Amino acid sequence: MTQTHQSEIQQISLLTNSTEIVDNLKNIAGAYPGQVIFSTSFSWEDQVISHFIFNEKIDIQVFTLDTGRMFPETYSTWSRTLEKYNRPITAYYPDASALQDFIVQKGPNSFYDSVDNRKQCCHIRKVEPLQRALKGKKVWITGIRAEHSPNRNDMQQLEWDGGNKLVKYHPILHWTTREVTGFIDKNNIPYNPLHDKGFVSIGCAPCTRAIRPGEDFRAGRWWWEDAGKKECGLHVHEAVKN
Repeated sequence: MTQTHQSEIQQISLLTNSTEIVDNLKNIAGAYPGQVIFSTSFSWEDQVISHFIFNEKIDIQVFTLDTGRMFPETYSTWSRTLEKYNRPITAYYPDASALQDFIVQKGPNSFYDSVDNRKQCCHIRKVEPLQRALKGKKVWITGIRAEHSPNRNDMQQLEWDGGNKLVKYHPILHWTTREVTGFIDKNNIPYNPLHDKGFVSIGCAPCTRAIRPGEDFRAGRWWWEDAGKKECGLHVHEAVKN
């Protein structure tokens, strides 16, 4: 991390000492006008942050990655969110040529055959569109929570993303599921009904299932793979030491 990047982290970290997430978001948006972006998958967590941004009309662009294989319930949640807040959500899609070549060469469900195939599919459908969405931005806001993966236990609310060359801010990193769902209920926020059926982390339909009693949060994603290595490549993190 360069001295310039460390300075940017320190500038924002002074702002994140506030207990009011809305104030944090307003301050960051004010510090980097037009250069702050939030990615939503319409999960519980992302709906909470969308509510903060939309309800307060904060100048932060909200976008989603439409992989083409999302659940119908996810699209319904997307529509209900637009209806409630009447604020735009930008969609980014996979490169059509790259996706076509992948399907022709390996088939539509080849991600079940190997980790390499699955990661290639994730890269085409999620990572490359994300890179386009983040281009030219200074701060990327996410709905990541530490409970969701063992790989996130050492994360901090602010970190430098060397791959995308920007600062990442995770406003509700340490919120519990009870806090998240309680906030949603209190504020009548639209949420994905799959959460009521045992789905915790909701991604593409072929790669997501409900979790069983006793399983951890991440068990429902890519359940055929090693439980400790189930990331799609969107969130490669570097902890920030203040």
